[in-house]
Amino acid sequence: MPILPATEANFDAEVPIIVIGAGACGLVAALAATSDGGEVVVLERDPVPQGSTALSSGLIPAAGTKAQEAQGLIDSADQMAADIINKAHRENDPAMVAALCHQSAVSIDWLNDAHGLNLSVIDSFLYPGHSAYRMHGTPSKTGQELIGALSSRAEALEISVITDAQVTDLFAGPGSEIKGVRFHRPDNSEETLGCKAIILACNGYGGNPEMVAELIPDMKDALYFGHAGNQGEAIAWGRELGAGMTDLGGYQGHGSVAHPHGILVSWALMMEGGIQVNRDALRFSNEHDGYSEQARRVLIQPGGIAWNIYDQRLHEFAQNFDDYKQAEAAGAIRKASSVGDLAEICGLPGDALEETLGDVNTLSLTGDQDKFGRTFAKNCLAAPYYAVKVTGALFHTQGGLNVDERARVLKSDGIPFPNLFAGGGAARGLSGPSDWGYLSGNGLLTAVTLGHIAGSQAASLVKNEFLP
Repeated sequence: MPILPATEANFDAEVPIIVIGAGACGLVAALAATSDGGEVVVLERDPVPQGSTALSSGLIPAAGTKAQEAQGLIDSADQMAADIINKAHRENDPAMVAALCHQSAVSIDWLNDAHGLNLSVIDSFLYPGHSAYRMHGTPSKTGQELIGALSSRAEALEISVITDAQVTDLFAGPGSEIKGVRFHRPDNSEETLGCKAIILACNGYGGNPEMVAELIPDMKDALYFGHAGNQGEAIAWGRELGAGMTDLGGYQGHGSVAHPHGILVSWALMMEGGIQVNRDALRFSNEHDGYSEQARRVLIQPGGIAWNIYDQRLHEFAQNFDDYKQAEAAGAIRKASSVGDLAEICGLPGDALEETLGDVNTLSLTGDQDKFGRTFAKNCLAAPYYAVKVTGALFHTQGGLNVDERARVLKSDGIPFPNLFAGGGAARGLSGPSDWGYLSGNGLLTAVTLGHIAGSQAASLVKNEFLP
C-alpha cells in the first residue's frame, strides 16, 4: 500500500471527493457530502457494498434523538458519553467521546428526516453498559437492512459508487495533501483518479492475519467474524504518511458465535437471564460485563467453546432477532425437557449442570451477587431448556488513525493533513486500548458520526468554505 509522489501521476479523471469504502461510514459520508453540494465518487473493493456493516446487528447508539422522544425515552449526550468513558475505564479520549455523542442525535435525525431510514429505538432490553435505551435500528434490526437502505439512498441520489475497485496506492503532494488514488479491477487493469479531498472509510485490519498477529497477538488464532476486506489499508497508508495512530490493540470481540455454524447469537439472551457454561458445566465469568471481553474468556475455556443456556421465555424473546432465527433454522439451537436431557444433548456432566442451574436459580430468588459480581434479577430458568454451542470471535478492530472533531486525519505531531479525512474503523475508535472497552454500538457510532462529519467537511473544503 505505497504512498507515491503526485508528480508520478497522470490521472485518468478527477473528481472533487473520493471516498474509499462503501460500508456505513463511506455511504454516510457520501450522502453528507452530496447533501452539502459536493460531488463524490465512492470506491468499493467488493462487487456489492456490504463491509462490516452487513455483518453487524445494524444498531447505532445515539442520545437525544427525535426517535427516543417519540417513544418517551429520556437520554442525553452527556449520559451516553459517561457510559462510553466508564466502559473503557477512562482510557479513551473524553473530548472525542463527548463530540461524537453530541453528534449522534444530529446524524440519526438527519438520516431519518432527510433520507427516510426509519431508524427506531430498541426499548425491550438494555445492552451491556448502556444506562438508557438508545440503540437505533431499521425495522428488521439487521446490518444487511441498514447497508441496503444506505445503498438505496445513494443510488436514488445518483452518487457514483464504483464496485470491484480496490484502492492500492495514494498519491501525495509535497505539502502532504493527497492528490489522488490508484485502484485495481478484477481483470488486473488499473485506473487512477485525482481529487481535492479524500475520505478513508475502509475499516480496520481484522481480515489481515499478519497485522492481527502483530497488534492483537491474543486473538491471532481466533475465528474472524468480520469482513474479509478489512485489510488495514488505512494503517499501512498512515504509517507511510507519518500519521498519528492510537489504540491499535483495541478490538471488538464477541463471545457468542454459534459453532460450527458461524452465526451470531444475540447477547440479549445473557442480558435477560441466560448463562454461559464451559465443558465442565461451570460458569466462568460475569456474562453482564459485555460480549466483547467475553470472546477471550470463551476462547480460554477447554476446546475454546461454551454453551449458552436459557429457557422457553428467553427462546420466545429471541424470536425478535433475525440472527437467532437463522441459527434456529440452521439447527444450532437445542431443546431439552429436563436438566438431565440438556446435559446429555450437550455432552455436559449432569451433576455439575444441575448444581450450576440450581445456584443460578437461588441467586435469582435471593437477588444476591455471585462470585463474578453478577446479580440475577430476572426469572428463574425453568424447563424446557435451550442451549447453543458457541465460540469466541474477533469482529473488528478499534484502533486507527488519529482524527480531530472534524474527522481530519492528524499527523504524528497533531497537525491535520490538508485534505485527508477518516471515520469508522479506519479512525481511532472510542473503546480505548483493550477488548473490554468496547460498548455495544461503538463501531457503528464512529462510522455514522465521523462519516457524517467527514462528508460535510470535505464538501466545505472543495467549495473553499473550509475554515483552517
